[in-house]
Amino acid sequence: MKTFSAKPLELERKWWLIDAEGQTLGRLATLTANLLRGKHKPQYTPHIDTGDFVVVINADKIKVTGKKMDQKLYRHHTGYIGGLKTVALKDLLAKHPTRPVEKAVWGMLPHNTLGRQQLLKLKVYAGAEHPHQAQKVEAYTDLEVAQ
Repeated sequence: MKTFSAKPLELERKWWLIDAEGQTLGRLATLTANLLRGKHKPQYTPHIDTGDFVVVINADKIKVTGKKMDQKLYRHHTGYIGGLKTVALKDLLAKHPTRPVEKAVWGMLPHNTLGRQQLLKLKVYAGAEHPHQAQKVEAYTDLEVAQ
């Protein structure tokens, strides 16, 4: 018996809609990353982009547990000496409401060309409106994260 390997031209991509309101950030990111990678499909192949498109709405209404809102820090370096920049989750949500979801999902994807290709299929919006009605976006109902 031969091992099945998915071909990029044979794939059928769907569009999923996930409402992030009241969802925990990490659990939402795990679900989103699995949909982007295609792990929910029987034809999943690790080295091929078999995933679907994911639209996340209400990203500004996510929740986190404990004191993460004040204590979780996002860091990046400018490249200059002493150029380490740090911003708390609360401040990042105020300035760029979609960025925490994008960063959490990126942390769960492979950090290579395939992961960057999969991340392009993620669309995150702060409000309840999105411009993807023409793609016939389906609401993802199998939310294990739903309370």
